[in-house]
Amino acid sequence: MIKKLINLSALIGIGLILFFIDLEYPDISLQKGFATAFATAVCYLLMKVLLDEFVVRNVKNSRTRYSLRKITSMFYLVFLVIVILRIWLPNAEALLVSYGLVGAGVAISLQDVFKNIFGGIFIFINGTFQVGDRIEINGKFGDVIDIDVLYTSLLEIREWVGGDQATGRIIIVPNGAVLSSNINHYTKDHNFIWDEITLPITYTSNWEKAVDIITDIVTKETSEITQQAEKGFSALEKKYYVSRRNVEPDVFLNATDNWIAFHIRYITNVRERRILHNKLTKLILKTVQENDDITIASTTMEVVGLPNITINK
Repeated sequence: MIKKLINLSALIGIGLILFFIDLEYPDISLQKGFATAFATAVCYLLMKVLLDEFVVRNVKNSRTRYSLRKITSMFYLVFLVIVILRIWLPNAEALLVSYGLVGAGVAISLQDVFKNIFGGIFIFINGTFQVGDRIEINGKFGDVIDIDVLYTSLLEIREWVGGDQATGRIIIVPNGAVLSSNINHYTKDHNFIWDEITLPITYTSNWEKAVDIITDIVTKETSEITQQAEKGFSALEKKYYVSRRNVEPDVFLNATDNWIAFHIRYITNVRERRILHNKLTKLILKTVQENDDITIASTTMEVVGLPNITINK
């Protein structure tokens, strides 16, 4: 707030200086300069001080507050540009011609910039994604940490780190990408995804017992998440045309040449996938090892040494 008041005071001060100079040395440029400083100060007072500090700041929801601040900044810049052009080009006909010429030139030379600006406006109006959401865009995965006028910043996940965990890098994505790219949204309308653990079991094992044991473990450990997901998908069905999905954990078997592949499917929270995956894997391995009639399969390789070769010279 103090910084904004200082900026406002500086604008007013510049305007007053130009005003008094114009009284001593009348000049149209000084008058327009004074009007520009005054108009900028008024816009700054309305948008940045009054609206931002006394209205937006009182919004309790952090996401809504952030979005309103970004929208306010956009309108502030657009309105300020229009006012400044009106001051320096008072003739309506000249103003329209200038808008047309400037617009045509800028549209050609800065088409990517305008595409990004339009993409940013589209993101806010359409609610494509918000700060805090987890998305994939242009093959990049991450959590949205900032949406600016031109760019969206993501805290990167995956790459060399497994399990949807952060790498620490920040990805800068042009907002125009939302107009021409597919966006995979992990947290839109619900926060749950399916995950799988694959476990090879030998044919000599009691596979039916293994299915029962694994199903019991996964069902017990995911019971709370499953209930939450059930409510989430019920709400999803009211908004979209989606068929009922089974959120209960299950074990699917696949007979291969070497073993029986157990595909253990369960529901998990988007941001806890690796944590739950690790927990379930430990419990399953521990329980399986405690049963002598269940054996985890593995690929074996036999290394054969070369015979000694004598070379006669």
